[in-house]
Amino acid sequence: MQRAQELLSNYRDSEALLLFEQVITQSPDNYEALCKASYLHCRIGDRFSDETRKSDHFLQAKKYAFKAYELQPTDAEANYAMALAIGCSAMTEGARQRLEGINQVKSFVDAALLDNSQHAGAWYILGRWYFKMANLNFAEKAAAKIFFGGVCGEATNQKAAEAIEQAVVFEPNNIKYYFDLASVYKEMNETNACINTLQKALALTFETKEELELSRRCKIMLKELQST
Repeated sequence: MQRAQELLSNYRDSEALLLFEQVITQSPDNYEALCKASYLHCRIGDRFSDETRKSDHFLQAKKYAFKAYELQPTDAEANYAMALAIGCSAMTEGARQRLEGINQVKSFVDAALLDNSQHAGAWYILGRWYFKMANLNFAEKAAAKIFFGGVCGEATNQKAAEAIEQAVVFEPNNIKYYFDLASVYKEMNETNACINTLQKALALTFETKEELELSRRCKIMLKELQST
């Protein structure tokens, strides 16, 4: 477990996942290993463009998350793992399944924040949830009305921004939070807030390919805003 955590901290995700899964093989009820393995399957799966490989990782993430949730159903990490795995998996499904997954995410992320109000990842997922629900396309709104009784009225871009702002407060070195917060501000036509957020993002230190790619996208967005 110690070695797996060291690998995770050094962004060696595949090696860390292998060790966490070895722990699970020997100790199927190891709660921390289940949560970390679920999280890593989501993170690794998100990197694939191939839908089959992506789905395989997300399905495994759901399996581990559900087991962790069975062990500690009120704990923040189990609920966060459930919200993350269900949300990731939903993005690979059809319209109805995608909306069903998105609806399920909310209850788990609320439970995570009830247990730990400073959980940055849970605040981020909540912000993403608000943003997605506030910006459903026509077909998605129609499907939501048929299958779930309509679109959640509390979902707004403003609430999305407020939630991701909380994620930034509790994890201020995560460029993904800044990029998505800037994207929400851009959607809201809050140009100054968007520029300020992008400038803070670009002041961070970047170590992974994903972070470097996000920094590149931040620079492009900032340049576009400053040239208008």
